[in-house]
Amino acid sequence: MLSKSILTVLALLAAATAHAQSQKPGLWEITHKTGGNPEMDAAMAQMQKEMAAMPAAERKQMEAMMGGNMPTAAAGGGVTMKMCLTPEMAARNEVPRQTEGDCTTTITSRTAASMKMTFVCTNPPSKGEGVYTFSGDKAYTAAMTIQSARKGKPETMTINGSGKWLSADCGSVKPIDMPKSKSK
Repeated sequence: MLSKSILTVLALLAAATAHAQSQKPGLWEITHKTGGNPEMDAAMAQMQKEMAAMPAAERKQMEAMMGGNMPTAAAGGGVTMKMCLTPEMAARNEVPRQTEGDCTTTITSRTAASMKMTFVCTNPPSKGEGVYTFSGDKAYTAAMTIQSARKGKPETMTINGSGKWLSADCGSVKPIDMPKSKSK
């Protein structure tokens, strides 16, 4: 079974579309690749192998848990998944954040073309910053740096990604229930 920390990272990545810098509601394809942390890179590679070898019943259970948007291996490494952005989510103009733990996000600058943000989490202890660059309401690119500690040693991980709008109809992909934002 996939580890809880991997699922938390996937939830964070999927939440990136919900930042809604006038993002178009509907079905989005989100692609992210981690780097800078050999253990996380190895865990992501292992997760992709486990997903590919997952029995049908276990895959169905995992898909249900993730709202029908099961991640798949992306070209060049990383993961791709689909996300349904509802009109209500888009209207809330939320920023990316972890769905677990105690995290606070601060938008440090925001324009029609980009958004810069920082976040601090107490559980698990981590902090980071990110830049989202928008190409209208149907696409964006993102770059994040996350600092944390593992076994008392500092470590840094990068996440580079993109999102693109696919259609107004989400089909079988269910929206991810986002917790209330702790944004400043």
